[in-house]
Amino acid sequence: MQLPAVEQWGVLSRFRMDFYECLYTRADVLFELTDALLCTDGPVKTLVDLSLAAEHRRGHGAMYAALDRGWLEPARLRRALAALPIPRLGDGRIALAVDVSHWLRPDAPTSDDRLFCHVYGRGRSADQLIPGWPYSFVAALETGRTSWTALLDAVRLGPADDATAVTADQLREVTGRLIEAGHWQSGDPDILLVMDAGYDVTRLAHLLSDLPVELIGRLRSDRVMLRDAGEPRSTPKGGRPRKHGTAFTFAKPESWHEPDATTCTETTRYGKAEAKAWDRMHQRLQKRGPWLDHEGEIPITHGTLVRLKVDHLPGEREAKPLWLWSSATDIDTVHLDRIWRTFLRRVDLEHTFRLLKGPLGWTAPHFRAPDTADLWTWLVIVAHTQLRLARPLAADLRRPWERPLPPAKLTPARVRRGFRNIRVKVLTPARVPKHSRPGPGRPPGSKNRNPAPRHDVGKTVKREPTLQAHLAARG
Repeated sequence: MQLPAVEQWGVLSRFRMDFYECLYTRADVLFELTDALLCTDGPVKTLVDLSLAAEHRRGHGAMYAALDRGWLEPARLRRALAALPIPRLGDGRIALAVDVSHWLRPDAPTSDDRLFCHVYGRGRSADQLIPGWPYSFVAALETGRTSWTALLDAVRLGPADDATAVTADQLREVTGRLIEAGHWQSGDPDILLVMDAGYDVTRLAHLLSDLPVELIGRLRSDRVMLRDAGEPRSTPKGGRPRKHGTAFTFAKPESWHEPDATTCTETTRYGKAEAKAWDRMHQRLQKRGPWLDHEGEIPITHGTLVRLKVDHLPGEREAKPLWLWSSATDIDTVHLDRIWRTFLRRVDLEHTFRLLKGPLGWTAPHFRAPDTADLWTWLVIVAHTQLRLARPLAADLRRPWERPLPPAKLTPARVRRGFRNIRVKVLTPARVPKHSRPGPGRPPGSKNRNPAPRHDVGKTVKREPTLQAHLAARG
């Protein structure tokens, strides 16, 4: 439900005040830097250009000093983001998408905590591994075709981090903050967590089984799932009863059995969409990889396997079948359609990444310290959040060659064009700068005699591939 205009102005002003209170050091400079990020024309390419904006009343030296020595409290800002109105699906459910976006730093040997980031190429076998900082983002999705998402959290993955464990902790904390803020109450439908291939969705479903969430993840087309073993049978020779049933191979249709639910829907972008669901399918897990430290017997995590086949992709391109796995069981046809429609909405997070890296210039600065990169990342998230809150308040300042759009359909780039007019009507807690003189700087002709240290790229903690090697390493 859309709020009245007076309340929308109040929500934006309160969030700006909450953001200012999260800045513990160099608050005025960082706040004005975020306003300059929102009010400048065109994409942000360099930081020094932001110091020339009228909203940034300090000099460029104060801006660089604030980014180097400023302090923002992430825990307090995360609570402020969770307390805001968040978008929901058409049936009122909350859908969260999690994905990793890379801040590539290939020519920064003095930057610490860099990892090899997988970057897709334009052709086959053109993928590359480039050093950079990977960030895991969590955002709430809207219903329908849109380029808007509500960013709720961001965590930088370090060399010693287990990506699955970090993602599980991140999703647990985000879900807890949403429940604490009152967005989910007892009796409401489960929160949908959507993720692309590359995530260990079975492991995440086990780690988050105590939360009111349902995980939806994409599986590779060469995977194999298993059916239930069925009723235990006694044999003349005895022996241990079967733990797994027969195999369900994605690439072999002859191994499939009759689906438990089937739907066929006509869509405007993909033609006919046919979805088939097989209930109570699970993955074979072994005592290796992330399950090396698991105590006791490895659990069996049941879920629903979904195969989606559409006629074509946008642009009349050929579409391959899409395999999904949901941690929910005993689903009906209505929820089957909800699963694949929600997964398709995950693409909206890719539009958000393009906005962050393009107009908002998230990866434009060349910071040396990863802590400075974390601070700048939170400033960009705050800027994106203010654009989302100002969406119903902005006028359509379109270019002559652009089509007019209703207020509910404005893109983030169009809202940013008119944010300067919105800023003058909301609270701005930053104080007026005091008169000062620039420092002397480094004496002319002097050289830097303290070179920055070089750092290696990659993982610093490696896990043993087998149980025997893991036990031997533990002693």
